[in-house]
Amino acid sequence: MNKKNTESFWTSEGFMNFVSAILAIVAGLLIGFILLLVSDSANAAEGFSAILQGGFSSGMNGIGKTLYIATPIILTGLSVGFAFKTGLFNIGASGQFTAGAFVAIYIGVKWTGLGGAHWIVGLLAAVLIGAIFGLIPGLLKAYFNVNEVITCIMMNYIGMYATNLLIRKNIYDQVRNRTMAVKSTADVPSAGIGEFFGNSSANLGIVIAIIAVIVVYVVLNKTTFGYELKACGKNKEATKYAGINSKRDIVLSMVIAGALSGLGGALLYLSGSGKFIQVVDVIANEGFTGISVALLGMSNPIGVLFAGLFIAHITVGGGNMQLCGYPPEVVDIITASIIYCGALSLLIKLFINKVKMARKKGDK
Repeated sequence: MNKKNTESFWTSEGFMNFVSAILAIVAGLLIGFILLLVSDSANAAEGFSAILQGGFSSGMNGIGKTLYIATPIILTGLSVGFAFKTGLFNIGASGQFTAGAFVAIYIGVKWTGLGGAHWIVGLLAAVLIGAIFGLIPGLLKAYFNVNEVITCIMMNYIGMYATNLLIRKNIYDQVRNRTMAVKSTADVPSAGIGEFFGNSSANLGIVIAIIAVIVVYVVLNKTTFGYELKACGKNKEATKYAGINSKRDIVLSMVIAGALSGLGGALLYLSGSGKFIQVVDVIANEGFTGISVALLGMSNPIGVLFAGLFIAHITVGGGNMQLCGYPPEVVDIITASIIYCGALSLLIKLFINKVKMARKKGDK
């Protein structure tokens, strides 16, 4: 590699994204350590070590647990990041996620005669309903210029309340206030992954998430459609003069984003892990975590993959911190601080770019 190529690497957007994300993570971890010192200085070092070790502290089973937790937030992160590329803020990932999860569970409970195709039908139905939940804000944005943030927030509440209502009417376990258990044929196959990772809940879902990452990366970077989406995100008005149908791209972007979130909801609950939707008036946290994952990964599909794995890693580590005597509230605050600083990675990138531009001007 010659000097010119070396300089271009150190100043490339990819490297800047990586540096800004690392700095944000380090800042979040430092804040977390300070909170531990304030809360319980005697156990601060042990607690901080637990969060750094994450799933590795429990061997292969812990790694499997990390992969299981990472699967849905990788997909919601992809959903948010994909919409970002078109200049849209898909804050409705939670509603899309919840709707997809409900439909998948409903099929898992009620449609018992599908045999080996049971789990596949559940995933496809979740993708479809998630796409519909993304379609509505997309149409309103494209044809009526209604701010997608407002419509997505409303869709989150529609998804939450409609899901609770439909659960009570169709698949309600009154004793436990949650959905009924899905049939075993509806669970996503382990394919030996769960057994390999210490009989954990990890399954084929993580492979599906990685495939989704690859597909989204190829679409955005290797296709004309992806180029149009990114062009629309950078300057919607300019794309009109280039003959690009920006309205179509806005709608399709939100549809694809919704489909990804819906798939994430299905993969979380059709996992054979004994996880159920509780009938409570709480919007799904995975959608909001997906926003942080997208920001930390700079909306790059590969970056989103690693950001999702990292967030899952510290989430497992946060649970292990309770063994050090820290209450769950402290664990949640520390995890939120790290995620919050991860969201600031975009600001760090802008700062680095300003420094780079200032140096260029100085060289002239």
